[in-house]
Amino acid sequence: MSDAVLARETNRRQLQQIISGLSDGVILVEVDQTILWANEAALQMHGVSEISELGANAEEYRERFALRYRNNHPLEPEQYPISRVTAGDVFSDVLVEVLRIGDEEERMRVQRIRSMVLEDSKGAPESLVLIIADATQWASAEQRFEKTFNANPAPAVICRLSDLRFIRVNQGFLEMTGHTRENVIGRSVYEVDVLENAERKDLAIERLTSGGTIPQMQAELRLPEGGSKLVIVAGQPLDMHEEDCMLFSFTDLEPRRKAETALRQSEERFAKAFRLNPVPTLVCSADRQQVVDANEAFLATLGYTAQELIGRTVDELDVVEGREVSTQLFDLLEKSGRIEGLDLKLRKKGGEIIDCVLAADTVSLQDSPCYLLVVMDITERKRSELELVEAIETVMHDASWFSQTLIEKLANAKNLNTRQFPPASVTDLTAREREVLGLICEGLADKEIAARLKLAPNTVRNHVATVYSKLDVHSRSEAIVWARDRRLFVRQG
Repeated sequence: MSDAVLARETNRRQLQQIISGLSDGVILVEVDQTILWANEAALQMHGVSEISELGANAEEYRERFALRYRNNHPLEPEQYPISRVTAGDVFSDVLVEVLRIGDEEERMRVQRIRSMVLEDSKGAPESLVLIIADATQWASAEQRFEKTFNANPAPAVICRLSDLRFIRVNQGFLEMTGHTRENVIGRSVYEVDVLENAERKDLAIERLTSGGTIPQMQAELRLPEGGSKLVIVAGQPLDMHEEDCMLFSFTDLEPRRKAETALRQSEERFAKAFRLNPVPTLVCSADRQQVVDANEAFLATLGYTAQELIGRTVDELDVVEGREVSTQLFDLLEKSGRIEGLDLKLRKKGGEIIDCVLAADTVSLQDSPCYLLVVMDITERKRSELELVEAIETVMHDASWFSQTLIEKLANAKNLNTRQFPPASVTDLTAREREVLGLICEGLADKEIAARLKLAPNTVRNHVATVYSKLDVHSRSEAIVWARDRRLFVRQG
């Protein structure tokens, strides 16, 4: 063996000793494609324990290991890294998936490979080196990210910071905007402007340029078919394929904008209908019974101006005859939420008392509970009914010349027009008495009411007797008729 050959072998053994303990895999190849040596890390990355299992040369290597790119395209024989390095090709960061043929577990390994060509003193190739890094865990994490990114219903795109071009887009973004994947991938953030009309666009562009986090802000996305969509956009820097990127995520505000528009239109329609309604109507807050608004019919009926009413409570205005009636009225509204056909008296601004029928319901205005009070002035109707009754009574003082049939008809007309509700009102009842009356109207007996309210039977009987007394009725049937005449406890269909 010549001194030159001996020196080369010595250098190679020293080189092998140096690299044998490296975490990167190293494979030495002769110019004739013979696999000369591999360290332990390279063997583990191929799932073998002996150098011979790699194959004696490049051809045997290709027979034992199938390589393909990450896009699932298989490598042609001349594209294998071992073939390229023996052809004198120096390359870096070739990312391939390696599958050992015949491996029952079919474990896929991902390798990042680069090459080195070591030359002798005369410039001729002396050692060909493949340096391999295990990228399996990295690829697995990237694959999980890809699956999560694509499956995430929240719209998102990823752009590369080096040229600000989009490299990823998920289905959520395509569905939200109507873009196609081809219309987004490869285009810049200025072509598909995700920061258009952003609230703090200058800050967003500054953070995008520096690779910093872009805080949430409102923006508009131009749609390919025309128009725009209101969104919340935010940016988060991340690393993909060892490249700095920005992940843009979006929240679609269009449903909220449509809901807000519909709510505003609904409130506008309510306000218009409220003001044009010929029936006197008042709105007051549920918590303090403070007047929020009153329509023109209400102001005309009671003789007030809007400035005199709005902001004051119903009790301060003293428009309901009888302070206890006002208190019981709002107690009943708080309990049941609505009232139908309640007789009461209202006091006009000058002190005149008018007879009214009131209906009330609970409404929400600007997320605040309010009471809508609708009243009808029945003073003239009652006066007409009384005048008719008086006329009938005058005629019937001397009915000797009337036929019996005519007398009966006049009597019936009198009874019909003089029919008055008992002076009592439901507001005269306590909350517990109203509960008892409601259960009577449901047809429950005293024992059943006691069980429902968890009261003693004697207590229920006392409540029933009090209800009869206050309503001036003498039986369950009369109490039910009294309640139904006022449309109390009527179930809504």
